Amino acid sequence: MSEPLLITREERLLRLRLNRPAKRNALSRDLCAALVGAFDDASTDASVGAILLEAEGPVFCAGLDLDEILSPGAAADVALHDRLFNFGRTVGKPVVAAVQGAALAGGMALVANAHVAVAAQGTSFGMTEVRLGLFPYVPYRAVELAVGARRALELCLTGRVFAAPDALAWGLVHYIAPAFEFDDLAATIAGGLAASSADAVQGGLAFLRPRQEADADFRELAVLARQESLDSADLIEGVHSVREKRAPAWPSHRLGGGR
Repeated sequence: MSEPLLITREERLLRLRLNRPAKRNALSRDLCAALVGAFDDASTDASVGAILLEAEGPVFCAGLDLDEILSPGAAADVALHDRLFNFGRTVGKPVVAAVQGAALAGGMALVANAHVAVAAQGTSFGMTEVRLGLFPYVPYRAVELAVGARRALELCLTGRVFAAPDALAWGLVHYIAPAFEFDDLAATIAGGLAASSADAVQGGLAFLRPRQEADADFRELAVLARQESLDSADLIEGVHSVREKRAPAWPSHRLGGGR
């Protein structure tokens, strides 16, 4: 069985490559843990100057793995997801994301956390959790910081998918390049950051951390809301409807409507 995350080094550049192409690089428990561990290790490794986050295959990341989202261990995964979907505010090194195909739900949250994001032409994005009967509590703050409060709320409420030009206009990504060169552009940017002054680059990230840590209460509330949602009949129906490729029949409609 292949590793879910490929880790390689090029001098001071650490490359992290999502490696579940047959599953559209869905974020399994093992992949989430591997990413969090790699970010933690890089943060304390003085020989790492920058991180390049990329993906194997035609899809960057389709979000959380539906095979695990209703599993008995799902409640314990929430704390792991909180760490992963807030890495932009905790990792001690700059992260560049190279994105192609689609970045949906948790996949888009990874892009929102990256300090620099490069997208291939034709890439699509979306916070699509609402289609499963779930609000994206845990990654919401990162998306809000990337695209603004009103835009983030609209995207998370509607679950609509949008294209790379919109992502560029809203600040989710910083560059768009043709599919044959987007990865080279991302690698060049990440390599430049890795070769830059560690005092300047990492000092800038550290300078912002106290302000970012003021979101601790928000993150705690998001984790609690996400844990409560695991018992939602709508979430169970949403996951089954996606697997069965049919329209959902939300139980909350029959019960008089939501919270």
